[in-house]
Amino acid sequence: MSVGNLTHAFAEGTSPSPPASQGTPIPQENASASLTDPLVQQQFQQLDLHDFDTFLDEIVQEYGDYLPPEVKGHVGDLVLHGHFGTVFQGLLVGLLKYLFHELFLNSRLLGTIIVLTVFAAILENMQTAFEGNNVSKIAHTICFLVLMILAVQSFSAATSYAKDAISTMVDFMTATIPMYLALLAATGGVTSAAMIHPLIVFLINVIGDLIQFVIFPLIFFSAILSLVSKISNRYQVTQLAGLLKSTAVWVLGVFFTIFLGVVSVQGAAGAVADGVSIKAAKYVSSNFVPVVGKLFSDAADTVVGASLIVKNALGITGAGVLLLLAAFPALKILSLAIVYNVSSAVMQPLGESPIIGCLSTIGKSLILVFAALATVGFMFFLAVTVIIAAGNLSVMVR
Repeated sequence: MSVGNLTHAFAEGTSPSPPASQGTPIPQENASASLTDPLVQQQFQQLDLHDFDTFLDEIVQEYGDYLPPEVKGHVGDLVLHGHFGTVFQGLLVGLLKYLFHELFLNSRLLGTIIVLTVFAAILENMQTAFEGNNVSKIAHTICFLVLMILAVQSFSAATSYAKDAISTMVDFMTATIPMYLALLAATGGVTSAAMIHPLIVFLINVIGDLIQFVIFPLIFFSAILSLVSKISNRYQVTQLAGLLKSTAVWVLGVFFTIFLGVVSVQGAAGAVADGVSIKAAKYVSSNFVPVVGKLFSDAADTVVGASLIVKNALGITGAGVLLLLAAFPALKILSLAIVYNVSSAVMQPLGESPIIGCLSTIGKSLILVFAALATVGFMFFLAVTVIIAAGNLSVMVR
């Protein structure tokens, strides 16, 4: 908290109180505080929200047609004047519209896959009907290779969307975490901020690199090996493909558990330590500093309450921006996965064909890419939530 804000609250926010012998006063900082309070707005106007505006502008430029009007503007106006219920409903409607839009765009791909699969099934039946089936074998192989190319292109596009989204989320977290921690320190959570900062920055960068350079290659090679195994029955590498897939899932689950456990424990431990130490400091200033001790303590409570409201409001907004950065690419990947899974399900009555197995393999691999991206977004969302909860917990202990 700044000295200017504390002096302002000392001058205007409190009045003389009963003597110290009546006991330690009960803090009143959150009794009627809200975003419309002058002290809250004063603190909010002093924040540099350029990074928030930059990332929000990128989202609006790319997905503006699916966002409610309240989101298209300055982050400060959204927090101070936005109706979060209306914005939340508008975002849900926009995400559903975007999903159906992507499904409609991919309907052409679905039609191409169905036509090629039907043609390949007809050629496969012709191989058994005629003795001279070399021509039909060549045509069937060509159809299979075309579908392989489509599948690999779709998978490459999906991983590209996911990598771009993860890089953007890492940049967003790196740019906004210092502000969250500064607001956390302004509420008295100095120990929490000192403990969380190096840990979260390290884990964010490690997880981003892990997903891009370990998880996605494992999923990709698993899919490729599964497709290769469908070409010929003589050369099977399905066990290796399954091992790579299981390794990717296992590594992702382990790092998710480590991230959640370490960040939660560090945040809770720092918050309790801050709450106890500041409660002791308030007690000393209220009972042992003559005349102005309790007045100063109440003024500090007022400033801390205002900082807490600013931190919570900005944290909720930042978490919303983070979810949007992950949601639109995730829905794009999910639409591709739906197309391949639907193609596999629709074409199954044509018989046991390696092409249908390839479609199912690509659909499952795309689901894994979607799950990896969603997991990263959820981990970063939890990191912001822990920072918000750390300040609230320290105030509750106090």
